[in-house]
Amino acid sequence: MGMGMGMSMGMSMGMSLPPHDPQLTTRLKQLRLSGILATLDVRLRQATDEQWPYVDFLQRLLEDEVERRNHKQLTLRLRRANFQPDKTLERFDFAFNPQLNKHLILELATCQFVARKQPVLIVGPSGVGKSHLAQALGFEACKRGYDVAYFPCAKLLASLAAGHADGSRERRLQAVIRPDLLILDDFGLKPLRPPAPEDFYDIINERYERGATLITSNRALNEFPQLFGDPLLASAGLDRLFDNAFVLTITGASFRARNRNPELLAAPTPPRGKGGAPSSN
Repeated sequence: MGMGMGMSMGMSMGMSLPPHDPQLTTRLKQLRLSGILATLDVRLRQATDEQWPYVDFLQRLLEDEVERRNHKQLTLRLRRANFQPDKTLERFDFAFNPQLNKHLILELATCQFVARKQPVLIVGPSGVGKSHLAQALGFEACKRGYDVAYFPCAKLLASLAAGHADGSRERRLQAVIRPDLLILDDFGLKPLRPPAPEDFYDIINERYERGATLITSNRALNEFPQLFGDPLLASAGLDRLFDNAFVLTITGASFRARNRNPELLAAPTPPRGKGGAPSSN
């Protein structure tokens, strides 16, 4: 008698499914398959009602376990990446900026650039969605099983600078080099003061052709060299960063300005001082 037929007869006579054998629970835990217990009752009832063969019943249980593990690993990758939870492609308003290169964004969302260890540069003025897109692409990479690290660039460079002082710089640098995809947000927002130019160069150099790096910036690409303050470092670092890179340039209005008070929108922009800081005059 097949499993489905035997179980169906038992259920038709008013019998309920037997409780889990404690030994079964122990064995599943020893094999690190205890997640199967979460769907075992449901699958037993389905097998009984639909008269599944033994092999189908086992396959469904194993599919449940694989799905559970994949979800657990995705949750862990997203937690390590430290994205904002609403920064996904589904929640990005493509209609707000019709000039946006949606075709390139969807191509990047396949994460082939991660597999090929290619750089991606997203540049444009403040508020056009660079950070959102960077995190959304990182989220897509996490879904495909890649390890992703996301940092505001200034905070990462400050962390490496602290590592110089306490002797942990190499350990901190290795943690940045390891991920399949490194996202550095807002490069050039703050001036690069020593040792930041050297640290940034080391990140690019160590990851070159070993891992994909995605950088956002409100600086134009031709402004990148002057941020280093050292022509040799700039030339060597940017030569690697720009090699075989995807470049997404975003123009248009700011998302954040949409709901801003009209009086603020009409206010004059304060004069800028050296280094892009507001003038104190």
